Parts: sequence; structure tokens; C-alpha cells
Amino acid sequence: MTKKVFRLFPPPFEEVVLEGLYLQLNLHRQGTPDSPFVYANFLTSLDGRIALEDSSGQTYLPKSLTTPDDFRLFLELECQADCLITHGGYLRSLAQKRLGNILQVGLTDTSRDLAKWREEQGLSPQPAIIIASASLDFPMPASIKEHRQACYIATGEQADPAKLDYWRKQGYEVILAGKGRMVEGDVLTRRLGELGYRTIYLIAGPHMLDTMVRNGRLARLFQTITHQLMGGEAFRTLLPGPELGPFGHLKLVSLYYDPTSPLGAGQWFAQFESNHS
Repeated sequence: MTKKVFRLFPPPFEEVVLEGLYLQLNLHRQGTPDSPFVYANFLTSLDGRIALEDSSGQTYLPKSLTTPDDFRLFLELECQADCLITHGGYLRSLAQKRLGNILQVGLTDTSRDLAKWREEQGLSPQPAIIIASASLDFPMPASIKEHRQACYIATGEQADPAKLDYWRKQGYEVILAGKGRMVEGDVLTRRLGELGYRTIYLIAGPHMLDTMVRNGRLARLFQTITHQLMGGEAFRTLLPGPELGPFGHLKLVSLYYDPTSPLGAGQWFAQFESNHS
């Protein structure tokens, strides 16, 4: 049976099919090289947790927070992107098999339709990969070369010269996008626009979201909110920095309700628009 959810906003209230819910937004047509469209997606509990931290200090995504329906919508957002921004921490976790590979689109039986959708829209078979890293200390996943994805490494101007030289000798183009060691969202977005990218999907962590919001670059935030209180003394939340002020003010664009998962608790699929992008 085709999964359905309830549209709560905008009116009218009605039952709609989950599959294709975000594809119909046509995000790949929203940006231009002069003004790239930057969007992000996060999964949170009611008490704002996006991940927990174990006794060794390693972060992990609790299984109770994830659902197949949320992952389907994640993939629908991913398949509309010209490029994905990830980070070194994710690649280290991927190499340690603590997280799954989300760098390619349409490789499973349940997502083959997304690969076909990209082809029909005239997009490249796979989005480009941007790895944001201050330390430049991460393993490069073999799947990026296997799928012939363009791949860039983004870091700050004060990055370790020896590590910069290492990655350049490996054949990767380095984007210097910040005055210090950290990547700055405004500079990175402009650099990616100069490379011809129009639609940029953040699959990085809170620090990248923080800089994109503070620099007025985030156009759209997608958030799945599961109806559970997660708790946990050590955790990660959406933003790590100081108070945002007006840059943190968002406008609700759409809200859908799934009453069945996870485990019958329910979840919301929300979409917010920034007035500062």
C-alpha cells in the first residue's frame, strides 16, 4: 500500500501520498550560479536532539529517531541537488562503519526511481561532493570515484599547508572559503556558484548550518520532528553557536503529519523559508 500522510499546512487539510512529496518542489530550478539555492535537512526529537554522544565521546544517531519515510524524503531532497556539502567528521564515521553511505542517489531497489528522475531532469547522474573540513584529516570514500562524482575539499585560508599539498597531489581541487581554519558559508556559496553549481544541499552537521544561517545563505530548512522525548546528558542539537537574532527567524512553508511512525508516536515533516537568503 502507498504510504500517505496528512497535510496540515498550507490549507486545505487533506491526505496525500508521501512518495514524491518533496520531488514536486522542483528545488533544482530554484537557484542560479549567481544566487545558488542552499537548503538543509535535519531529523530531530521533540527535545531537539539530532544525535547522542556515547561514553567515548563519539556521536551516534539513535535508531529510534530514524524511519524509512524520513529517509525517503531525505533522498528526494538529495536527488534534486547539483552538489552535496558534507564534512570530515561524517567521512571518518563512514570509514568506521558507524554511519551509512548517503553520498550517492538511486542505488537501491527502493530508490531507483530517483536516479531516473535526475536523468529526466537533465541533471548529472550523481551530485558533486564538497567536503568541508578545518583539520583536513579524513579518509576519502572509494564510492566517490567509483561513481565519477566531482569532488572538492573546502577549508579555510589558515589550513595546514602540508595537508593542502597532500590533497592537491591526490588530484582534488581545494576551495579556500574562510579567513581562518573554518569554512564560511557565504564564501563557500559564492565559490560554488562560480563553479556553476545552482542547487546546494547541506548534509553536513550543525556547524555548517550555523555558518550558512549567520551569513544569510540558507534559503530553505527541512526538518523532520519525531514525537519522542529522547533525553541523554550528552547530545547534539541544530546549532552550536551564540544567539542568532533575526537571522534565525524562519517562515513555515509546509507541514505534514505522519501519525504511524516511529513506533506509532508520529512525526512532522516541516519546511521553513528564510527571509535573509
